[in-house]
Amino acid sequence: MPVPVQATALSPEGAAVTQYEWRGAWVVAAYGSYDIHSITPLADALKTAVREHPKVVLDASGITFADSALLNLLILTHRSGALRVAAPSRQLRRLCDITGVDTVLVMRETVDEAAIS
Repeated sequence: MPVPVQATALSPEGAAVTQYEWRGAWVVAAYGSYDIHSITPLADALKTAVREHPKVVLDASGITFADSALLNLLILTHRSGALRVAAPSRQLRRLCDITGVDTVLVMRETVDEAAIS
């Protein structure tokens, strides 16, 4: 696994974001719980990433909880640039499936698969 090259952003609620380049894609790795109170560091990271990089991968393997705030962010980010969601947790995958978001987003099993797709 690649070593992050950018500092971690931490929300007051404990959610964290790390960013790094991997196989030609910019990876934003999210950790923790995401809701309306903790989404800001991830939203800022994704907004900057899609503005500055042609391919962005959200490593969602560390997301322990997600609600509509994260789904909304993913849809808005997808509309702004080339976003791929990698390794979503079971809870996030189910949320995307129930809401139909999985038919809109590009989802891959691993960061490697997302980076090269």
